Amino acid sequence: MFGSDGWLSQLIPDRPIFTVVFWLNYAVAVVFAVSEVLRSRTSQGSIGWLLSLLLLPFPTTLLYLIFGLKLFDDYAALQTHTGRELRRVRAGREILDLPTSAEWPVLSNVSQLPFLGGNDAELLIDGKATFASIFDGISRARSSVLVQFYIIRDDGLGREFADRLIERARAGVAVHLLYDDVGCFWLPRRYKRRLREAGVNVAGFNQRHRILRLLGPTRINYRNHRKMLVVDGKEAWTGGFNVGDEYMGLSPKFGPWRDTHVRVVGPAAVAAALTFREDWQWATGEELKPDLPSPIVVPGEQPVLVMPTGPADMLEDCAIAFSEVIARAERRLWIVSPYFVPDVDMQTALYAAAMRGVDVRVLVPKKPDHRLVWLAGIAHAHRMISHGVKVYRYTTGFLHEKVILVDDRIAGVGTVNFDNRSFRINFEITLWFTHPDMIRDVDRMLEEDFSNAVMLTTQARDKETPAMRFLSEAARLLSPVL
Repeated sequence: MFGSDGWLSQLIPDRPIFTVVFWLNYAVAVVFAVSEVLRSRTSQGSIGWLLSLLLLPFPTTLLYLIFGLKLFDDYAALQTHTGRELRRVRAGREILDLPTSAEWPVLSNVSQLPFLGGNDAELLIDGKATFASIFDGISRARSSVLVQFYIIRDDGLGREFADRLIERARAGVAVHLLYDDVGCFWLPRRYKRRLREAGVNVAGFNQRHRILRLLGPTRINYRNHRKMLVVDGKEAWTGGFNVGDEYMGLSPKFGPWRDTHVRVVGPAAVAAALTFREDWQWATGEELKPDLPSPIVVPGEQPVLVMPTGPADMLEDCAIAFSEVIARAERRLWIVSPYFVPDVDMQTALYAAAMRGVDVRVLVPKKPDHRLVWLAGIAHAHRMISHGVKVYRYTTGFLHEKVILVDDRIAGVGTVNFDNRSFRINFEITLWFTHPDMIRDVDRMLEEDFSNAVMLTTQARDKETPAMRFLSEAARLLSPVL
């Protein structure tokens, strides 16, 4: 209440209306405070929200709508009753890789599905290779194409992408496209209308949920950040790429675009399809029939774990998984992320790894695309190098890949950035690999990436202007919501 009546009285000079609005806003603040107590995950953050809601309900109620309120209880129920609980049964014991799952039990528990054996996997480096593979896969579809991207542009690549989906839909293939409402906020209606008129099933992630649609772009804090395509339940693609010309290196602003995707063929594609089904059912209310190859294709010998995570998880599943692999690093820990804004727990895990003699390297872009996040990343990088973590800045264009490599034991490729948003707020997906062939390929790729980067030194840090230091430290304070 302190000071909030001053805010409102300036906005609403009419006293009776002011009184109604004031007490209504305060009642909403109390409801939000109760919700925060019941749904709290961290006491520090919740105490901050509670004090702000009760002492300064306006404009805190508006901020809480954007950054604090979670409305994914029905998604969690969907996971429990129609989704992940049945994954082990659907998978079949013949494709479960139980020894690898026993070696990485935390990851398996987070995924609610063990490692699946019998896969073939291919690392796709940069846009030309990635979209050539994706478009070729779409052309091979005979029964279904399940596809979701965080960002889709109505540009050259975006229109070719639409053309490919339309061709398959007209050929009788069931094509489902799921987009994120925030990431595709500027995608024209005519783009989606063209797809629908050609027979493509198109849905926004929040389209069925009236409150989320009513709030519209204010729901910026909860996004479906997954980028995934599954063809016929046999092949799946995921990684850092969205659909737009800049991802092909055609943006004058960013220049060459460094990114990584991965293609898997085999049982892991079935798990990816089940993840899409959960998202689609939550978004539309429609339960897709599983497109399961019979028998399930087993083209290789690589175990793969498909790990979807998001704000509907009962625990901080993504953070738990990454903490686990970091804690088990013995020789090297290489992390690549365009946005490096770790929370205290992740910082501590990285410091501990460096102190026990692990070669801890973090590769980030030198060129920013989101300046506030980039500034916060500078402050975190300074802390890293003070604790023995090596931080490199990629200099050959813009870096957008999301990859982690631990020793010669495990590698992760997916959509997760190394920040609180990906660990706790966004819907994400990571594929984990343990086979020597994939470890070798990731190792070679990252060696090349580090060769195109410069290491941040204490001397370079000390040369930064006081203004830059202040701005980066100020941005760091916003790390939980960046």
